Amino acid sequence: MSDWRRYTEIPRIAYFSMEIGLMTEIPTYSGGLGILAGDTIRSAADLKLPLVAVTLISRKGYFRQTFNAEGWQQESSVDWKPEDLLELLPGKALVTIENRDVKVQAWMYQVKSPTGGELPVLFLDTDIPGNLPEDRKITDHLYGGGEDYRLKQEIVLGIGGARLLQILGFQLRKYHLNEGHASLLTLELLNNHHRPVEDTWDEHDSWDTSWVRSVCIFTTHTPVEAGHDRFPYDLVERIMGDVIPLKLLKELGGEDELNMTTLALNMSHFVNGVAKKHGDVSQALFPGFEVHAITNGIHPFTWASPYLITLYDKYLPGWANEPELLVRVDNIPDQEIYDAHAGAKAYLFQYIEEKTGTRLDPEVLTIGFARRATAYKRANMIFTDPQRLLKIGAGKLQLVFSGKAHPHDDYGKEMILQILQQADFFGDKLKIVYLPNYDMELASRLIPGVDVWLNNPLRPLEASGTSGMKAALNGVPNFSVLDGWWIEGHIEGVTGWSIGPPPTETTATVNNSDEDVKDLYKKLEETIIPLYYNDRAGWIKLTKNAIGKNAYYFNTHVMMRRYVTEAYLQ
Repeated sequence: MSDWRRYTEIPRIAYFSMEIGLMTEIPTYSGGLGILAGDTIRSAADLKLPLVAVTLISRKGYFRQTFNAEGWQQESSVDWKPEDLLELLPGKALVTIENRDVKVQAWMYQVKSPTGGELPVLFLDTDIPGNLPEDRKITDHLYGGGEDYRLKQEIVLGIGGARLLQILGFQLRKYHLNEGHASLLTLELLNNHHRPVEDTWDEHDSWDTSWVRSVCIFTTHTPVEAGHDRFPYDLVERIMGDVIPLKLLKELGGEDELNMTTLALNMSHFVNGVAKKHGDVSQALFPGFEVHAITNGIHPFTWASPYLITLYDKYLPGWANEPELLVRVDNIPDQEIYDAHAGAKAYLFQYIEEKTGTRLDPEVLTIGFARRATAYKRANMIFTDPQRLLKIGAGKLQLVFSGKAHPHDDYGKEMILQILQQADFFGDKLKIVYLPNYDMELASRLIPGVDVWLNNPLRPLEASGTSGMKAALNGVPNFSVLDGWWIEGHIEGVTGWSIGPPPTETTATVNNSDEDVKDLYKKLEETIIPLYYNDRAGWIKLTKNAIGKNAYYFNTHVMMRRYVTEAYLQ
């Protein structure tokens, strides 16, 4: 029996995600959604949960980011060789795209845990001899091309993925859709299990959707409009054909256009947002559906800095697989925690000097901000009043930024440009660095190495915000708008600080930017900077609280146990 076949011996949960971040060398992720998927899979292996994950191969990655002389983002492909890291599995599925057969194959990566747990991740690929040149490129670029390219990718992911699992002999008990990109798999299941006999094919009443609903779980990750894929029905008919009768598809996926989120909502028995607040926002966004909330997490061992891993192993043995032990962080002497952070900071600053030539001062309070560069994240908000910032922070602050703008997001690119221009404006008075090509490797250096983690999205558009959880795990307090997970993790002045008013809104109709900016400057000047420079014991206490009151709970071990009990076993 060859290696992969042993994964087919027991029933599994199929976890579908358009992107999965396992390591920098497998560049099949763009940001939070893919990183969460990778952390989910690692914790599932640690906990020995029977999962099989399905994603796209993204042969040219998302993109590699550089900046030209003016500061504009430039994109280039990330070419990598799947055969160096993955195993090609036998068997191919066929999907119909534009009335022709397209072959889909799967590459496998095995995620293995020190606990002995392991599970397969399948990467779907259309770059196969016999496919037309344009079809061979369908699985090249993550989130690339126009809506026709995206629909083709989602046919490969949802329909092709479901067919390949069947061809390879996997036994499946549930299907977990991580975002709406894989929603078409519900149509494949419907076709396989509850398609009426041919003479009643058009009578949609005879199609039974109840079984498909009983095996599907849907996690929605964003209240942002752009995060919900929609396709005009003329495009759907031209590219996908009629997998099920059009009248039925419109009932399940939306009357005016095929909305992948609507399809997933209608075809899943369990639907959840990714933080308590996001569950409420999603409930308001999708009236008529019951939306639960399971707060996201991070994989502790992956995201703890090497300096802290040594300490955790020494004082909290077993923490990596029982992160709840982090609640006992007071077992670690203050000076050792302080020294571990100093090590992580030096490690980051060495990288910054190598990459940018800028030498930062390890004694100066350093704020980090790294996430997707898009309008609602407001990366440049701290520069709203440059003179005020200079007055507050000259000689006392350093800022480190990172993050990619989507190739089609001109506003996001402009935001990066503005930050680079601010770096020139402030010069040595207040040093600002923008690190290119934010990926897993850079995140694992950047987040543990700063002193404060800044997050100021437009409420309530931050579904969760897992980078803040990575900061907490490394003893870096959050300074954040009360949105996403931070509403649950925030205790003012104890685990970090809030920015702006309390979280009362469920739609993005109110913009509190002025209030947010005032609060950000006020707390920096009156609370954060004085605490950092004048009260080392108080700062270390804050560091420990971030670990003991946040990181012990906001991790994917806790999250996966909740998925098992609340979704998978139902």
